[in-house]
Amino acid sequence: MGHTLVIVESPTKARTIKSFLPKDFQVIASMGHVRDLPRGASEIPAAMKKEKWSRIGVNASADFEPLYVVPKDKKKVVRELKSALKDAKEVLLATDEDREGESISWHLLELLKPKVPTKRMVFHEITKQAIQKALQKPRDLDMELVHAQETRRILDRLVGYTLSPLLWKKVAWGLSAGRVQSVSVRLLVKRERERRAFKTSSYWDLKTTLEKNKFPIEARLIVLDDKRIAKGTDFDEQTGKIKKGSEAKLLTEPVSKDLADLFRKNKWIVKSVEKKPTIRKPVPPFTTSTLQQEANRKLRLSARETMRCAQGLYERGFITYMRTDSVNLSQQAISAARQCVELRYGKEYLSQSPRKFSSNTRNAQEAHEAIRPAGETFKMPNETGLSGRDLSLYELIWKRTVASQMAEAKLTMLSVDINVCDAIFRATGKNIDFPGFFRAYVEGSDDPEAALEGKEILLPLLSPGDELAVKTVDAVGHITKPPARYSEASLVKTLEKEGIGRPSTYASIIGTIVDRGYASLTSNSLAPTFTAFAVTSLLEEHFPDLVDTTFTARMESSLDEISSGSLNWLPYLESFYKGRKGLAAQVDKREGDIDGKAYRKVDLEGISGTVRIGSNGPWLEGKRINEDGEEVDAKGNLPMDITPGDLDQEKVKQILDGPSDLGIHPDTGEKVYLRFGPWGPFVQLGEGIDKKEKPRRASLPKDIKTEELSLDQAVKLLSLPRLLGEHPEGGKVEARTGQFGPYVVWDKGNGEKPDNRSLKKEDDVYEIELKRALELLAIPKLGRGGRIALRDLGIPKGEKENIFIYNGPYGLYVKQGKVNASLPKDKKADDINIDEAIELLKAKKPNRKNTSTRNKSKKISSKAKSSKAMKSAKLNVNSDLGVKSKEEK
Repeated sequence: MGHTLVIVESPTKARTIKSFLPKDFQVIASMGHVRDLPRGASEIPAAMKKEKWSRIGVNASADFEPLYVVPKDKKKVVRELKSALKDAKEVLLATDEDREGESISWHLLELLKPKVPTKRMVFHEITKQAIQKALQKPRDLDMELVHAQETRRILDRLVGYTLSPLLWKKVAWGLSAGRVQSVSVRLLVKRERERRAFKTSSYWDLKTTLEKNKFPIEARLIVLDDKRIAKGTDFDEQTGKIKKGSEAKLLTEPVSKDLADLFRKNKWIVKSVEKKPTIRKPVPPFTTSTLQQEANRKLRLSARETMRCAQGLYERGFITYMRTDSVNLSQQAISAARQCVELRYGKEYLSQSPRKFSSNTRNAQEAHEAIRPAGETFKMPNETGLSGRDLSLYELIWKRTVASQMAEAKLTMLSVDINVCDAIFRATGKNIDFPGFFRAYVEGSDDPEAALEGKEILLPLLSPGDELAVKTVDAVGHITKPPARYSEASLVKTLEKEGIGRPSTYASIIGTIVDRGYASLTSNSLAPTFTAFAVTSLLEEHFPDLVDTTFTARMESSLDEISSGSLNWLPYLESFYKGRKGLAAQVDKREGDIDGKAYRKVDLEGISGTVRIGSNGPWLEGKRINEDGEEVDAKGNLPMDITPGDLDQEKVKQILDGPSDLGIHPDTGEKVYLRFGPWGPFVQLGEGIDKKEKPRRASLPKDIKTEELSLDQAVKLLSLPRLLGEHPEGGKVEARTGQFGPYVVWDKGNGEKPDNRSLKKEDDVYEIELKRALELLAIPKLGRGGRIALRDLGIPKGEKENIFIYNGPYGLYVKQGKVNASLPKDKKADDINIDEAIELLKAKKPNRKNTSTRNKSKKISSKAKSSKAMKSAKLNVNSDLGVKSKEEK
């Protein structure tokens, strides 16, 4: 009879779905896409390499026909799928329900060419009811969604593979450009330019603490002599002065302090009390974008981490599909959420009627429902068995979904004006009359200083004419701040607002920006690099449309029209890429006009030097004054962690002036220098003239500023590594500091791998003694994911690394270095000895001898290729690699 073959993307999803299917169903994971455009020259079929277009992987001359290949790491998967297909009576393509999932199903269909009935099986949650429902209503492949996704893929390849080589030639090797990536980088660069152009200003105001019946009241000065007091928004960011036309009164420090003295001696009378009832409505359930934003604000997860975690929750059946623009909840979900509200908070916390939401996002689409807990009833977070990030993210989704069906919060906003002399101070308060949905969820803010919506600010009962006792009056100084850098949350919010890219791609885009060196992520802020400045300048001048938010948003709208069938994909690609105004012609025309030298440098206002982009990163060029008082040319390394926004004239001078002499080391008599390298500032002992022996060096910790560095501090830094003594089992123990902080290391000698442990918070690397170091070294070493080894089986003869046994999410396994091997299901940790572990690991380790032989035979066979073999290769392109011929089209 045969079986029903169900194909999904991942093993986790396969395991979850299998538990809801009949026994004669076989579920196999495709491990994502089984074929794609070539990632490099090695993946291009030999018969196609002579074609000029094969480098891009898209034949623009033949209706943009893509060259799809099966990557080397997917060939085994394809063989397994074809093998399973032989005995199948039908095939169900159960990939995700968005464009990407539809595309994966299409590729599977094209590659496997099943001769049995094949249908699409779609669901937005992996629960028994959802899977049974999907089985009853399979559908055909949606080719409009496929065309939209393939057009997007081809368009991204054309932009990336046409512009990137230009950047390699003109700026630096290895750079990349992208349809959404380059616009995102420009947003970061524009914000950094605004920060550099910002002129700081200082202003003063007064705050007071008053009392009524011993109840404290905080108030601030708002009016003096019938004029409003200036605040941060009254200043011009370009000049640092009060904006033209503003009538705000600017206070100086002396005036503020004099006023404080005056007000302390006078009466404070309540002038007016205003009460304003208001309500707050709950926010809609999560979409992909809002989940990424809120997880970044509240859990400090990156967009990539959020999506990886959400993917796991979906595939294990805890939440609905996590790539969606919709804020809609099904009737089943609304009932489940309202049931949770009633059970946990009581009937009075339910909204009067089921609350429904509509999306304000441009071109909202993808899945049909918001992200929510899966099932007919929602599992309470403490009933899931989840832990760590998984639990935190599930709880966030649970709370937001449940809150969406709760009653509005009722508040009373209070505003009290208080007279003293010719001034008015204002105290504000907030009473929460009924918390409503605040009991479950309060949305986060991109402003870390913003007060939480659900937090009360209490004031005593006040009436006009009441006299208040003064406790303190203080003059307070303020400095205006430049616009904040984008966080991942605020960048995602901006991209979505502008209609750039799809929310499902934001995580990978931000990841690429950081991975390719266009931005660094520090303290949850994305800071663009000098390379980002150089590339953005080139694209702005020569390809302005490609980094324009409006143009890119129009492209996104066109791709959405293709998915709905209202726009033909082929004419769209023709107009974008070909013709006199097409991308290909523009790049060919402008390549000769672009002076690479002009874009391998970055000129910043306010500094005397020039930043140049080199093969090893950015470096600084400028002038310095030598020992004879003459101005001479100078160069210096820019620390890797310094950004365009942080580089000022003081840092430029430090770098170009060369090593700073801090004094003489008290023990060695050598000079101690402060120097700058690509990894930041460091101290060095001696001149370092002898190249055979490197001078002792030590990096500056981030909490020590270069301008405040003393000789004593430098000597202390140079004391590392410290020899603590001999280990009882042989070898020496030292205290050191490295990239990930201070640690102790046991150097065993005899070629054995050193053993190290990080220091705890209470330990001081400069004070730690041998006894404490041995205690730390005795603690079992943590494996991947923070796991403690269950057993240490020791080091096999002739090798250098121990074999450990761990307990992971999929069971027990042995680990040696980077190689893991699962234990047989009937084996426990105590049952395995070192010889059995060696055998298990041997099967996982690459056989170097065989690999060498294979490579050798490949070289021989490549030289002996005949024309017959070349002919055969051409014939096999369609069948093995899935490239469609014109006849098939």
